[in-house]
Order: sequence, then structure tokens, then C-alpha cells
Amino acid sequence: MRNLLTICFVLIIAGFFACRKQDTEFKNFLGDKEVVYPGVVNNPHSRPGNLRTALVWNPSSDPSITKYVVYWNNKTDSVVVQSTKHNPTDSITAIIPGLSEYIYSFTVYSYDAKGNRSIPLEINNVKVYGPVFQSGLVNRVYDAANPFTVFENGNITLNFLTADTSNINVSTAIKYTNREGKEVEHLLSADSTKFTITDFKSGSAISYKSGYIPVKGAIDTFYVTNATTFPQITGIQICKKSLFRENKLPNDADTYESGTSVSKLWDGSNGPQGYPNIFHSAGNSGMPHTITFDMGKVYKKLTSVEEVGRNCCNNPDDFEIWGIADITNAATNLSARDGGWSDEMKAKGWTLLKTIKRTDDGQAAIKVDFDANVPPVRYIRVRIKHVVNGDGNYSNMSEMTFWNDVLN
Repeated sequence: MRNLLTICFVLIIAGFFACRKQDTEFKNFLGDKEVVYPGVVNNPHSRPGNLRTALVWNPSSDPSITKYVVYWNNKTDSVVVQSTKHNPTDSITAIIPGLSEYIYSFTVYSYDAKGNRSIPLEINNVKVYGPVFQSGLVNRVYDAANPFTVFENGNITLNFLTADTSNINVSTAIKYTNREGKEVEHLLSADSTKFTITDFKSGSAISYKSGYIPVKGAIDTFYVTNATTFPQITGIQICKKSLFRENKLPNDADTYESGTSVSKLWDGSNGPQGYPNIFHSAGNSGMPHTITFDMGKVYKKLTSVEEVGRNCCNNPDDFEIWGIADITNAATNLSARDGGWSDEMKAKGWTLLKTIKRTDDGQAAIKVDFDANVPPVRYIRVRIKHVVNGDGNYSNMSEMTFWNDVLN
């Protein structure tokens, strides 16, 4: 028994000194320093972009952390993010640029001021998008059955179909030229099918590109490579005949009877009409003679006029169309047959909009464009100088139609 106790005592002493020796060797291996691991980041995730990505995490509450280092491509590439936050409810974002369209893995380390490094944190399956994704995108489709609506106040509304849901549409960039001649761009939101333009220059081009993101939270918007051209838009509309009124001035021609008044020129008839559904001047009118009427409002930009003759005779083949915005003190004293009549008209503020000469029998509709620089006009005065059959008093017409550009 005494020998057994002696042996146990010797073993305990030997074990004690053995442990002390191992502890000393471990400290010698670490250079008499303790191993310190700074806190690791929390909730890491990614937000994809165009040939780049954003890595996002909540910072560690460890106040000793001074920076984070992100590695990828087997640690051949890295980026350093300075630590300025230690509240775990905050977010830190590291933008990783210059990537390829690929799926990446990233490793994030926390560092303190002494260079101690945390255990690694992996962020895997980070997808980066680029030209391949972009090449599959298409622009939103406009409503081919009703691509646009033009309003009398000069506004236009572009009509689109519902956005494609195969990718996440965020907006559509619409480019056009405004009335000052400047190219402007506005965005149509993804949830809207209509876009109204209030300053469009008539006849100019409209193009658009739709923008998409690959997933919710992406940091970049991808726009379709090629723009789509919208159907050409002009604001040319028929002037409202419902507003037209007779406005006889001194020396204007009388009518053959009340049923053949000047108002027959805007009654909406189609094609050459017969008596009495026509304007018919009186037998004492002489030639040339004039008629005057009010279109009911000022039109900033008259674009054209169409005249339709009677279905038989007395159709004008040489006539002038004059216009003015305000008829106050615009009446002339001279007869239309007087050689000084045109000069007096100009002196009174009238503008010669167009001289029209026909070489046919004057029956069919003839549409003529006004010059581009015509002034605003409300009142029209027609000077009939000659009719096809050479009559010296009578002139007949079935209809007159005017167009204006509401976008100017």
C-alpha cells in the first residue's frame, strides 16, 4: 500500500510539471500574446448591379473594429471599408466594382487597430448582371390602336400598354422636343399607361427607352439598348365649325336669298352640293367681291383650308383668303374691286393667308396649305376674283373647312 501511494504521488507531480511545460510552449508559439478575434458582421446580403454589386451588412457592436476587408477571386481582389458605425441596427455598404456577369463568393473580415482579424464570413451566390441581361430587355409597347390623344389646349397624351412583367420595369425615359426647340426627357412610371406632354413641338420626334431591374433592391437600372420611335404626332385638327358665325363687313357681297347665306359654308355637307344647299352671292355683287365670317376663337396656327364648289356652276377658280385676330377697326372702306383694296386691308391689319387658283371646273374639294409663318387668326375674309364660267356677279360654294395645329 505504501508503495502504491508513493507511485501515485510521483505521477501527479510529473503531470503537473508536464502541463506547465505545454502551457509555456503554447505561449512561446504565440509570442506570449493572447488570440483576439474582433466581432463578426451580421445579416450579410447583396444587392446586384450592372457589372458591380453592393454587399450590405449590419456592423458588429465591437467598438475596437476599425475596418472591414472584403476578398473575392480567391483573395486576389479586395476592397477596404472603414468602420464608422458600431450599432448593430445600422447598415454598412461596400460597392464592389469592375465585376463580370457571373456568380461570385465574397469573404468579409473585421479588423481592429492592432491588426487582429475576425473569423471569416462568407457571402455566397452573389449574382452580377450585365450585357447579357440587358440584351434580353424590350421597350414597353404603345397602344397601337390609340397611340396618342391630342387635346385642344395643346396637350398630348401618349398611351401605352401595361408594362411587361417578365422583368421588373421601373420607368420609361421619354425624349421629345419642346416648343422652344430643346430636347427634354421625362420618366413614365411603371404603374402608369399614360403620359401627358404639355409643351410638345408639333411634328417633332418622340423616342423612348424602358428601364428594368433584375431583382428588387438592385442598385442599377438597365435600359433597353435601342430606343423605340413613337408614331409621329401632329396636332392638326379641324377648326370647330360649331363656333363659326357670319360677320358681314361693309362692301361684302349680299346673298341670293336667306337660305343661301354664308353659313352654308360650314353646315357640314360633304361633296359638291346643289341649290339651295350652297352659298350663293346676290346678282348685284360684282366681281371681285368679298364675304367675311368669324371662326369663334383665335387659332394660333392655321395650317390649311379646303374649299368645295357647287355641283354645277359659278365656282371660284381665283380667290384669296385673308385673316385677322381682332376685327376691331378692321373694316375697309374700299370696294373689293378697287385697285387699292389690298393695301387698305394690310393697313387695317389683315394678312393675305393664301391665293388659290384652280384649273378644273371648281367642283371637287381642293385642300391648300398655308405658309408656315401665318399669324394668329380668328376672322376670315374671302375675296372671290373670278369664277369658272366668267359670271360677273354670282359665286357659289358648298363648303369651306379650316385646319389648325393645336400644338403650336
